[in-house]
Amino acid sequence: MPDAALTIRSLAARAVIAPLARPLRTASGEIPAAPLLLIDIATAQGVTGRAYLFGYTKATLRALKALLEDIAPLLAGKPCAPYDRTVEFERVFRLLGRQGLLGMALSGIDMALWDALGRALNQPVAALLGGAPRPVEAYDSFGLIDIKEDARRLERSLAQGFRAIKIKLGGGTLAADARVARDVRGIIGAEVRLMVDYNQSLSAPEAIRRLEALTPCDLAWVEEPVPAEDLAGHAAVRTARLAPVQTGENWWFAADMAKAIAAGACDHAMPDIMKIGGVTGWLRAAALAEAASLPVSSHIFVEASAHVLPVTPTALYLEYLDCAGAVLKSPLAVKDGKVTAQGPGLGMDWDEGAVTKYAA
Repeated sequence: MPDAALTIRSLAARAVIAPLARPLRTASGEIPAAPLLLIDIATAQGVTGRAYLFGYTKATLRALKALLEDIAPLLAGKPCAPYDRTVEFERVFRLLGRQGLLGMALSGIDMALWDALGRALNQPVAALLGGAPRPVEAYDSFGLIDIKEDARRLERSLAQGFRAIKIKLGGGTLAADARVARDVRGIIGAEVRLMVDYNQSLSAPEAIRRLEALTPCDLAWVEEPVPAEDLAGHAAVRTARLAPVQTGENWWFAADMAKAIAAGACDHAMPDIMKIGGVTGWLRAAALAEAASLPVSSHIFVEASAHVLPVTPTALYLEYLDCAGAVLKSPLAVKDGKVTAQGPGLGMDWDEGAVTKYAA
């Protein structure tokens, strides 16, 4: 079936609270389970495209669902053409802006449209983008560490072949951060890369102070040490040259990324496919990263990220943090520390029994 034949018929959205293998503890609070909104875009030709949104908190799900349902009439009868729909939404929402819940909704629609195209052609999205599914190097993503509870989990990550581990810091004092980082480094050894994520919890001077204490731990990067919108603060931390600075999961569309690059705010880029504009927005971001020589890693959304990273010229890591596996028929597996995209489309089919069980 040629992609030009696909016409959008309807959109449906369902909220679930999916259990996580490891509750995610951050400096900003704990996420015990994943609040997800499952999107199904049906076409007149009988193909359904799927995607999901991660709401961070259950409080967002009802609003996201209503927003998507209100946008649905703008899609009905239109071609399943992600780029064209992106341009149309840019025009429709120009006065409002596309940040926040609206940006998430539009990104989710884009992903579902790409999924529908892949399913119609029986091809993975990576192939539609000119590449092919391939094993992508991943790092295992942890929250705040309790070394007594997490030592075995860290050892299990190494047994799965992960050669990079990320932990979250900032839940306590500098001394506590240093102790945890030293303990984790002791478990994973000198050859495994160690990243730390402060989840926007510090000021620039405090970030520099803490990174000085963490220098012996040989950090591969420090992620969002200061508030995401504080580009000058990120640049100041970067100038201290204590660890490469990673940011980007809170960029809204490629325009935010361009601002961060212009401000010299980062050594690494981490677009979130739900905030950067879906697959279409990711391609724009990847082009900016290539021009700026920025290594690109993904932020959650392992299924879609596994398709776009193979066509990202400066791709580095896929963040392995499985948010949706509990409601999928075939969750993505880790093999030798790598993840390979599934198809057709984005390769996601809902486990309807689990969707019913975890309905919000």
